[in-house]
Amino acid sequence: MPGGSILVVDDEEGIRAFLTDALGDAGHVVTAVGDGVAALAEIARKAFHVIVTDLQMPRMDGAALLAEVRRTHPDIEVIVLTGRGSIGSAVEAIKQGAFDYLEKPVESPSALRLAVGRALERHRLRAAQEVARPAAEPPLGYGSPAMAMLEQTLRRVAVTNATVLLLGDSGSGKEVAARAIHRWSPRAAQPFVAVNCAALSSELLESELFGHEKGAFTGAHARKRGRIELAEGGTFFLDEIGELTPGLQAKLLRVLQEKCFERVGGQQTVEADVRWIAATNRSLPEMMEKGTFREDLYHRLAVFPVRVPALRDRREDIGPLAGYLLGRIATTLGNPTLTLSDDARAALVAAAWPGNVRELANVLERSAIMAEGNEIRASDLAWLIDATTDGPAVPTTVSEIERDAIVRALAATDGNRRRAAARLGIGLRTLYDKLKRYGIG
Repeated sequence: MPGGSILVVDDEEGIRAFLTDALGDAGHVVTAVGDGVAALAEIARKAFHVIVTDLQMPRMDGAALLAEVRRTHPDIEVIVLTGRGSIGSAVEAIKQGAFDYLEKPVESPSALRLAVGRALERHRLRAAQEVARPAAEPPLGYGSPAMAMLEQTLRRVAVTNATVLLLGDSGSGKEVAARAIHRWSPRAAQPFVAVNCAALSSELLESELFGHEKGAFTGAHARKRGRIELAEGGTFFLDEIGELTPGLQAKLLRVLQEKCFERVGGQQTVEADVRWIAATNRSLPEMMEKGTFREDLYHRLAVFPVRVPALRDRREDIGPLAGYLLGRIATTLGNPTLTLSDDARAALVAAAWPGNVRELANVLERSAIMAEGNEIRASDLAWLIDATTDGPAVPTTVSEIERDAIVRALAATDGNRRRAAARLGIGLRTLYDKLKRYGIG
């Protein structure tokens, strides 16, 4: 991993020299000062990725320095140094936002380098997330009553600390809803950490969630902080919660009840100050009846259950949502001028979308890759959409797809042509032209 910019803060000259040499030999650029006041002066002059600071210092101690850094430079990771008789102070520092702690005297340069390396990894991960985040967050919906109600509900629960259980079909946007809750919550400035319970084996998932101590199992060469620790003060999102094994369900229940846990192979209790959000596309009550999901865990998770509507239940959103997704996809592919024709939008609105938003995004990405010009037409989409209606009669030609979409939109709006045009994502004049073309009265 490339070296970082490290600030060492300790009032003992010998320790400062040891830390500086150990980190400098690892390729880091190190600045060393004797107390918190001097450290703040350095932070004001130049950028740092990680601070390694003693807790007991004159003028300004490490705890006061940590508080000021968290307030003014929350992107800097802080590692605190503590004597063997002052572990309680280090634990309190972790609660206040420190990344990690090391006991003094720090006799092993490798332990120091490992801790700083992990802090740098977290710093770079958070920086990459900031770069990847859109300048303007997309709205949850684009005018459909179902999504307007969902947004109102999420905004109300976001300002509380209640545990939220998001329910809904696969691909319907449950993680988007979880991120919205975090964004609208008092914890927005703290980390949002997501884990997909179906993506890892139970053994790997346990270590990923809770972390592990050195020697806990074969290959555990150093202590690792788990994702729950990395989410300290922020929001922890557990996707596919129904895939947890009974053993992990029991461990998670304890964290929810007691707000603490132990790393794998460890005895030290770690406190967990996180806001919990879980999601599933499975029926947890049915799983409880079968004995595959704990009833007590369900009630801990379902403090505030919210259902995210499927795309088929908010067709008004499909046209605008498709335009937004295509804009992001086309920019990524280097063709930002790519657009959807009116007949393409109509075809998308008419489709069944059993895979919901994820399937819509996949279809748009494939069509953007195959596009020869700057506009995607319905004929470019016909072979990409597996099913276009919920009924038994499936239109097969572009004209049939378009006509069917118009008829469905008129039926859904009780014949109101202005609302039907909005639902289809086309102009009113365009709708009149198509009504005449297809002989729709």
